[in-house]
Amino acid sequence: MRKKTSFTLASRPGFLIRRLHQIHLSLFAEECAAFNVTPVQYSILTAVAAQPGLEQAALAQEVGIDRATLANVVARLAGRGLVRRKQGKEDRRLKHVLPTAACRKLLARMEAPARRAHERTIDALKPKERAGFLSALAHLVSAGNEHGRAPMRI
Repeated sequence: MRKKTSFTLASRPGFLIRRLHQIHLSLFAEECAAFNVTPVQYSILTAVAAQPGLEQAALAQEVGIDRATLANVVARLAGRGLVRRKQGKEDRRLKHVLPTAACRKLLARMEAPARRAHERTIDALKPKERAGFLSALAHLVSAGNEHGRAPMRI
């Protein structure tokens, strides 16, 4: 029998958010295993397809990750032929990220499995509770955005 502690982890928002994130990662891995794409990679590919030619620093802000991590992930995605980088015309130090045909094809194939992972993450909520939960999450992210290591452009 486990000894009960004097505090309850399940009452801590940070603990619960981290645990829900772990659960979502597992569900995403289940649904999208065949594609060999992580949730962060999927977010980047989705943003690149929606905004072709976005500069890497702006892309990092779109998905809320630091520039060094983004550059590393984009390099791996480019190595797989899913994105290509193009030097800036006015400032050759800038790198713009563009989707390839393979990226668009992969995103089309991943759409249903990724959607299932997202739906399964909140499936325990009643349908009418889901919109409120997502709205509350979006509000918390927006309100605390400046405190993140890599703020998003909201």
